[in-house]
Amino acid sequence: MRIGVIGLGLRTSLALAAHRPGKGSVVAALCDSDPAVLKRQAGRFQTELLTEHHHELLGRDDLDAVIVMTPDDTHERIAVDCLEAGKAVYLEKPLAITVESADRILRAARRTGTRLYVGHNMRHMGVVRLMRDIIRKGVIGEPKTVWVRHFVSYGGDYYFKDWHADRTRTTGLLLQKAAHDLDVIHWLAGGYTTRVNAFGDLMLYGDLPRRDPGTPRPDGWLQDYTWPPSGHRDLHHVVDVEDVSVMNMRLDNGVIAAYQQCHFTPDYVRNYTVIGAEGRLENFGDGPGDTVKVWNTGPTGYRGDGDITYKVPAAQGTHGGADAEIVTEFLGFVRDGGVTDTSPVAARMSVAAGYMATMSLRNGGMPYDVPDLDPELAAYFDRGQVEPE
Repeated sequence: MRIGVIGLGLRTSLALAAHRPGKGSVVAALCDSDPAVLKRQAGRFQTELLTEHHHELLGRDDLDAVIVMTPDDTHERIAVDCLEAGKAVYLEKPLAITVESADRILRAARRTGTRLYVGHNMRHMGVVRLMRDIIRKGVIGEPKTVWVRHFVSYGGDYYFKDWHADRTRTTGLLLQKAAHDLDVIHWLAGGYTTRVNAFGDLMLYGDLPRRDPGTPRPDGWLQDYTWPPSGHRDLHHVVDVEDVSVMNMRLDNGVIAAYQQCHFTPDYVRNYTVIGAEGRLENFGDGPGDTVKVWNTGPTGYRGDGDITYKVPAAQGTHGGADAEIVTEFLGFVRDGGVTDTSPVAARMSVAAGYMATMSLRNGGMPYDVPDLDPELAAYFDRGQVEPE
């Protein structure tokens, strides 16, 4: 399979995972708006085309699929172009930065019949799959509530020194960053968010020194990390997304969930608690070798050891092995079709929840309903992107 890659930024690891010479797939074309990036990355692949314009990739008959890893606000335009050109698309999460934009991408995929895959790689992380298996086995009973605490120590490095800090490019971090966790909440709980409210503020990075427009990011910006976070300098010239947020959700199956994100913290980890009708689980660390504990006897006081301890399985590669696994699923989907663990519908629903939560956050915590997805469109994707006979 011959693959084109559009966008060679922080997620280039996905392109490297897809480049498997002699093992079924090669990256044969690269596109990036920065010619210096193109030149620097070209030697890592078997590229026959380097271009700054994605339309040059789409006109080639010898490319079977395209991986799109461009900034969030470009997803709709580029994904629709790829779908209309008949190229199977891997679109990095989030699907889009508004509900309407997400729906337009889904409609384009159905209209053209071109395969669309959205890169929610956390569905392939060992800790998430372990928690999903525990729930499926009934160890804690039917899920009733889910809490997620997201500690983001590297926020000033990853999200506030480039376009991520600009709400016109992302909507906000309750969409851009939390899309992962909202998708996981939906997957673990077995339902989609229907109503949200949220509070938050720009408490940390709003007043720190910024670069002038057009100034490049500082050398070593992802090698030399800053602590405490108030010591950050050289932030993006636009900083208007919130760095502390609390989001509440009601799901369509009655589950109540909450997500919290904070950038003051010294550690970078996600902590999930899922409470079922007959127990609860909680993860301690989110990488290979870390643990998920279950408490399903009681009632008792505090017990640090729990009743059952599970270990997150070993894995290699970026994001705890998830990048290699999700690329493998994508390649199989391009070849054979079918239903995948990731879901364009689920990707849309995480965008919708994050978008409406951001609207709530910016309107005093007012509750918002999540817009419904066209049932026929949802059914098309639930069937593995096949029209009914």
